[in-house]
Order: sequence, then C-alpha cells, then structure tokens
Amino acid sequence: MANAQADGQWYPPEWPELIRALASGDLTPAVPRRAATVMLLKDTGDGPAVHMLRRRTSMAFAGGAYAYPGGGVDPRDDDRHVRWAGPARAWWADRLGVDEAGAQAIVCAAVRETYEEAGVLLAGPTPDTVVGDTTGEDWEADRAALVARETSFAEFLDRRGLVLRSDLLGAWTRWITPEFEPRRYDTWFFVAALPEGQRTRNASTEADHTVWITPRDAAAGYDRGELLMMPPTIATLRRLTAYETAAEALDAAPARDLTPVLATARLVAGEIVLSWPGHDEFTKRIPTGGAPA
Repeated sequence: MANAQADGQWYPPEWPELIRALASGDLTPAVPRRAATVMLLKDTGDGPAVHMLRRRTSMAFAGGAYAYPGGGVDPRDDDRHVRWAGPARAWWADRLGVDEAGAQAIVCAAVRETYEEAGVLLAGPTPDTVVGDTTGEDWEADRAALVARETSFAEFLDRRGLVLRSDLLGAWTRWITPEFEPRRYDTWFFVAALPEGQRTRNASTEADHTVWITPRDAAAGYDRGELLMMPPTIATLRRLTAYETAAEALDAAPARDLTPVLATARLVAGEIVLSWPGHDEFTKRIPTGGAPA
C-alpha cells in the first residue's frame, strides 16, 4: 500500500530500501516497458476538465492513486495493418524519439487504452470523422475482447471499418519509472479532446472511481493531501492549468519537450536525496535508516 506525504504524493514505503539496494549494487534495474496514457479533456464553464480514474487500493502499483486512462503497449500494437489517419508514422517516430514501428505501437496503445478504460474511441469511418456513441452491447463486446487480448487493435479497426485518428492526439511529456522500482514503465503522456457524441464511463477493472475535474481543482486536492497522485500526474495537471480550452492545450502539444523525466537517487551527507529533474517539488530526503522527509 502506498503512503502519502503531507501533500498527496504517492510514495511506496519500500522505496528507501530499494534505493539503498540500487546504490550498493544489489539491485539490477528492470527494463522499463513502453506505455501510453491520455489526458482526455472536455470544455466546461470553468475551463477544460480532465478525465481521471482512481486506482483500486488493492492494486500492487499505485493503489488508491488518481491517474489517467493508459497502459502498456501490446506486442500487436505495431501491426502494419492498422488503419491510420493524421501525421505519418515517420512524423510520430521523430516526435516520440523511437522508430516507426515503435511510434505506431505507442500511438495505438494510447488510443486502445483510452477505449478499454474510458470507453472513448479516437477513430472514425474516414480520416476526418469520429465515431459517435460507443456504449451499445456490440461495442462492449469488442471492448471486452480487446481487454482480454482476444483480438488485436488492428483486427478491431479492420472489422469495424475504422481509421485510427492520430491527429486527435498531442504528445505532451514522457516519464520513466525510477530505476529502483521493480515495475518500470517508459510512458508517453498525450492530450486529446473528448469527441462529440461520446461519453466516458468507468470501464476499467483497475479503477473504483472516475471523475471529470479541472486541473486546478485536482491540483488543489493534491496540495491538501486529499487526492493521491504519482509525480507525473500532478506535474501534468499543473501544466494544464495554463489553458482555457481543450483546443488550446492540443495546440500547445507540438512544442512540448519530450525529453524523458527520470528520477535520480544520490547519497548526500548521510541522506538519500531522491529528485526528479526539472520538478523540485518532488524532491525527498531519506535518512539512511528512516522515512522520507
């Protein structure tokens, strides 16, 4: 079970021990798995709201923390038969800092996971359209088959005659789980606007609650210690507070720096100092035998 600090920062109690093991050479870092997550936005009278889900407290990783729909890349997400609209795979490869197959897999994971966990599908019958309501029984059967990995995303799109709308996504930031954490992810964060006619729902088996909330209110809840979040989540929320509409956030995405953010742990005067480059608010000082400060 994760601990929260005075604010809502998620902090696993086993981290100090893992950090010490890494520093002593007793821990070999796990290879991070590629993943994608989507900050789904919709306009409200108070500015854009973002769709967030709360991970079940029973989850081994970040239980009880608020996050966005997302998950790991499926090995089949780089299937070359995926119907595609928007910027070419080569453009996405350059933007995401990977090869073309990797770029397709990451973008597909973003779209697929948003459908699996929120019931929202960024795809349409033509390159300039988007599907409407996706809440019928037939849609649910397809979503369940994707979750169970009984069908690939490419097969799903082909059977439905749909085209993935990569132009509806904006790459926002990239975070890599610290080297001392055994469950590591190399995660690309995207922004997208809720398509007209679609609605979110809690379709995730990993979440016990979902909410539409403005980034400002979510950040305030974190600061009060009421909403538990991992550093990448609160960091992205703080950046989103600068935009008055979902379109503004999407327009800002192409200029966002995608240099990976990776936490570092170093020993300073008998303390372990845990920090995330460019994000001083998350710095933690851990006595060599105690809890974080």
